[in-house]
Amino acid sequence: MQAFLKGPSTISTKPLAAKERGAAGAAGSSGEGKRPKPIPWVEKYRPKNVDEVAFQDEVVAVLKKSLEGADLPNLLFYGPPGTGKTSTILAAARELYGPELFRQRVLELNASDERGIQVIREKVKAFAQLTASGSSSDGKVCPPFKIVILDEADSMTSAAQAALRRTMEKESKTTRFCLICNYISRIIEPLTSRCSKFRFKPLSDKIQQQRLLNVSEKEQVKISNEAVSYLVKVSEGDLRKAITFLQSATRLMGGKEITEKIVTEIAGVIPREKIDELLSVCWSGSFEKLETLAKNLINEGYAVAQLVNQLHDAVVESENYSDKQKSVIVEKLGEVDKCLVDGADEYLQLVSLCAVVMQQLTQN
Repeated sequence: MQAFLKGPSTISTKPLAAKERGAAGAAGSSGEGKRPKPIPWVEKYRPKNVDEVAFQDEVVAVLKKSLEGADLPNLLFYGPPGTGKTSTILAAARELYGPELFRQRVLELNASDERGIQVIREKVKAFAQLTASGSSSDGKVCPPFKIVILDEADSMTSAAQAALRRTMEKESKTTRFCLICNYISRIIEPLTSRCSKFRFKPLSDKIQQQRLLNVSEKEQVKISNEAVSYLVKVSEGDLRKAITFLQSATRLMGGKEITEKIVTEIAGVIPREKIDELLSVCWSGSFEKLETLAKNLINEGYAVAQLVNQLHDAVVESENYSDKQKSVIVEKLGEVDKCLVDGADEYLQLVSLCAVVMQQLTQN
């Protein structure tokens, strides 16, 4: 056994000579250097300056004035996802500092980062205490403060928010804070009172269509007008979601035209025919048919949470139901939605919901 272990090895353990190392490195890097890195379209077409931000006129006007005077209050941006909150403050910071100073002067903490009370006390406080000069290395004048961006601030604990309040107060000469959240009610009162609040509205259909057509043109994507309109409808004012769906559909089609059907597949939306079929089975009053259809819907991979949303719209907008029927069905939809969020079984919730709908539709 010892002799076998000591035997001549076929694998050379000598380090590569310098020339060989250089050749190997060159061979490895030559192919990689030519190919551009693939970037998600959401990042690729993120606004580079404040003027490119769409539809948020009030916020843009205030920021422009602040940029001209090189002074900025503490900011609180709130509103639905995908409306440009993070993009706006990043674009403003780039305009203020330029690409060279941006990394030194801006601290961005996202929900993916640790943002408990300890991080606020140590990392944020240490960054806020650093003084900033009023000029860059090339002599250009720039604001004498730094910016701390706390994205998704509504997911921070109350203790961490309370710790932030004191830092915000003490370091007001050298640091500006920008809090970004979806729900302003989850930010504690002492923080909201120290910030200028801006609400970001969901983007209008027209603005979204323009942006999507612009991206399609630049990326040479073939897409029908109906598909663009449907993409806007499905994304519900969230431009980030719309651009992501567009990129996924482009990869799926591989150069062919994107149609409404493809958008439905990508977005996980339940086709209108399925919703109509479900309601017609409820009208029929046959529980066996209902059970079979519910099983098929689950087996086909449709999300019941998505079905709840679409069924809500279908019931509320329809004129085939009385006000009493609508109120009972909508109340049940709310119950089912809560149960699904808490992790209940999708099939049982779907059958329970459909049974209530059937009961309301079949009783005189």
